[in-house]
Amino acid sequence: MAVRDFKRAARIILVGAPGVGKGTQAERLMQRFPQLSAVSSGDLLRDAVRTKTKLGLEAQSHMTAGSLVPDEMILRLILTELKSKSWLSSTSSLSDATPQLPSELPSASFILDGFPRTSHQAQKLDSLIPINLVVSLITPIKIILGRIADRWVHAPSGRVYNIGFNKPKVAGRDDVTGEVLTQRDDDTEETWRARLKKFEETSKPLLDYYDKKGLLWRVEGNSSDEISPKLFAEIGRRFC
Repeated sequence: MAVRDFKRAARIILVGAPGVGKGTQAERLMQRFPQLSAVSSGDLLRDAVRTKTKLGLEAQSHMTAGSLVPDEMILRLILTELKSKSWLSSTSSLSDATPQLPSELPSASFILDGFPRTSHQAQKLDSLIPINLVVSLITPIKIILGRIADRWVHAPSGRVYNIGFNKPKVAGRDDVTGEVLTQRDDDTEETWRARLKKFEETSKPLLDYYDKKGLLWRVEGNSSDEISPKLFAEIGRRFC
C-alpha cells in the first residue's frame, strides 16, 4: 500500500454502527497516512487507572461505584494526551474562554476514538480542540447481521475469525493453538438489532451537529474493502 503525506493536521472522528468495521478503517488509514495516530479515550482511561494517576484514581472511584466516568474527566484525559504530544499548548485548559489553536503540523494528525458519542459531548470537545473531519461509515444492517452470524472467536486470546472473509485455516479451530472456536453469547440477531437501533438513536443528533458545522462526510459500502478506497481518496483530497 502506497503511503501519502499530509500538508496540514488532520483531526478525524470515525462514526459507525457496531460491526461496521471502524477499527479496520482506522488501522488502514494509519498505514496509508503514517502521520496519523490513534487517540482512544478508552485506552487513555484504562492506562490512567492502571498507572494510578490522579485522574485514574478519580475515574476508578466512579467505576467502582457503578457510575459513568464524567465527560469532563474524559476531556481532561484527552487534553493531557494532546498536550503531552505538543499538539496543544501546554497552557491549554478546559476553563479557557476560547480554545487555543492546535498545532497544524501534519505530525499532529490523529483519529479520535470513543469520544464523542453524543452531540452534547461534541460541543464540549469543541471547547478543547477543533475537529476538522467527521466520517460516517455506513453499511446496510443486513450485511452487518450477516457478518455477526459468521463471526467465531478464540475466547482465550480474543482472536476473531469470519467465515465470509477471514476463515480459520482449519474449520472451527484457532490458527495458533488449534483450540475450538466459539460464538459469543451476545452475538444473536436480536441483541444486535437492539444495539444497532440504539446506535441509530444516539448517533443521529451527533451526526446532525457535525453536518451543520460542515464537517460531516458520509461513505457507504458493503465491505471494508469497498469503503477503504473511497475513504483514502477523500482524506487525501482534503489533507494531502
